[in-house]
Amino acid sequence: MISLPRDRMDQLVKRFDMLEAQMAAGHDPHAYVKMASEYADLKDMVFKVRELRAAEQELADLDVMLADKDTDAEMRGLVEGEADAVRERIEALQKDIQILLLPKDAADARSAILEIRAGTGGDEAALFAGDLYRMYERYAAEQGWRFETVSASEGEVGGFKEIIATVSGKGVFAKLKFESGAHRVQRVPETEAGGRIHTSAATVAVLPEAEEVDIEVRPEDIRIDTMRASGAGGQHVNTTDSAVRITHIPSGIVVVQAEKSQHQNRARALQILRARLYDMERSRADDARSQSRKLQVGSGDRSERIRTYNFPQGRVTDHRINLTLYKLDRVMMGELDEIISALIADHQSKLLADIGLDG
Repeated sequence: MISLPRDRMDQLVKRFDMLEAQMAAGHDPHAYVKMASEYADLKDMVFKVRELRAAEQELADLDVMLADKDTDAEMRGLVEGEADAVRERIEALQKDIQILLLPKDAADARSAILEIRAGTGGDEAALFAGDLYRMYERYAAEQGWRFETVSASEGEVGGFKEIIATVSGKGVFAKLKFESGAHRVQRVPETEAGGRIHTSAATVAVLPEAEEVDIEVRPEDIRIDTMRASGAGGQHVNTTDSAVRITHIPSGIVVVQAEKSQHQNRARALQILRARLYDMERSRADDARSQSRKLQVGSGDRSERIRTYNFPQGRVTDHRINLTLYKLDRVMMGELDEIISALIADHQSKLLADIGLDG
């Protein structure tokens, strides 16, 4: 049996019951919304705890019957079978509660900003960046998320030198956060007459979307330049006459946004800037919390090679968890659940071990 912190579970159930009573009694709308949010966060945990306690009581009753010398052989066989089934149910509930007791990442429920940039490999890298972009777009559609391109700089022969999108929905960041890093592709380019395999790369950054209350961008800390987006190097140069470049002076972060509306450019650029500053703050806090250990799957370093897509062999390998799947075509069509679930499970097991809940 798995050891669980009973006192902590009792506290959560008590808090849940108190919130339920206070919400039923009626409060001002602001207080009610706050309580309802906490109530929703606790609901799954408390229901699992109550289910576990009921199962434990059921097992205790069955054990009493097994200990009774008057229980005949036929009944004893039935009770033993039932007890085994209840033990399995208890173990499954304990594992569920373990996961629910893990420290929560405050950003997990948020939407995200997805940034993909071509790395080494020239035109092939840009084409691969485009493949990754479409892979995530399909995955988002499968999840029922809203996927919207914010800005794009196209490659010479297709794909993208850089492309940024917003991915909106519940729990987006929780599922996509481990995608940050260097993605490597191995395949034969269409222009390669000799059939040689080329290796190229693209980097992916997934940032939790930040609200204004999370990050205050002070007017005196930024410089805003408006430019004509014409000539080589302008993003979407054929669709706009203006681009906005925002420089965050304290951090040196620069965001360039070029769409049809200058007003929209400014709002989008500030949105991306807030996300990058929020990500920087989170990384700093993570480093401070884990000076001697890394609980994340990989370091989160954008330069770290996390995954290889090998087209000749039809395989994809995630190097952080040594997972290899021979269904690259389906992965590129957006079937990422198996990889993402494995990454989340690995992260949870490391957290469990770190806080001593790994049984």
